[in-house]
Amino acid sequence: MPSASVPSLYIRLRKKMQVRRGEPVYLGQIAQLLAEPEYEQKLQMLELYRPDEQDGSLVLIDMMLIVRKVKELYPSMQIELFGEPHALIEIQGRSKPPSLVLIVLVWLLLFVGSGLAIMNFHADVSMAEVHRHIYKLLTGKETEHPLLLQIPYSIGIGIGMMTFFNHLFKKKFNEEPSPLEVEMFMYQENLNHYIITDEYGKMQAKHSREEEATSHRDS
Repeated sequence: MPSASVPSLYIRLRKKMQVRRGEPVYLGQIAQLLAEPEYEQKLQMLELYRPDEQDGSLVLIDMMLIVRKVKELYPSMQIELFGEPHALIEIQGRSKPPSLVLIVLVWLLLFVGSGLAIMNFHADVSMAEVHRHIYKLLTGKETEHPLLLQIPYSIGIGIGMMTFFNHLFKKKFNEEPSPLEVEMFMYQENLNHYIITDEYGKMQAKHSREEEATSHRDS
């Protein structure tokens, strides 16, 4: 164990954060820090990276960069990491106001598409014929439009959709995530894993090119 005179830094990186292009990325923005009070302020404001125009929309900050920056400031500091050894930085450009026309078009597309999907499903399983048959079994009468069944069934579809997605506009019925939220979470996790793997590959390729260039200069 390090002696009491050696300063220590305990750090936990956040998974993802957003910065504007051209703004510096500070250690305190991307991590939770625990250090002695006389070191904490400088560590919070330690600049790690400044995205420029050549960077894409995502930048990977890993612990090797953080350790190097911290050691430049405090060479004797002991660093202890908790959690993942990297953080994704999403670089934002100038935000544009949403287009009302685009919102309306997307809403119409989703509305018509979902309606057609339900209608095609009902046509595939002959839902109208099933309703007529059930109505005849219950009442002993035949009718072309058994509204006694069709109206509650239509209302039930809407209630079932709200219950399934656990939402009514912005209101949630309970704290449990909906299946759509779970799928979106899994998609984001897989996307982040792919981006991190790809960024590490790019970093290794860049490091290899730099080593080759250095070896050629030395020779």
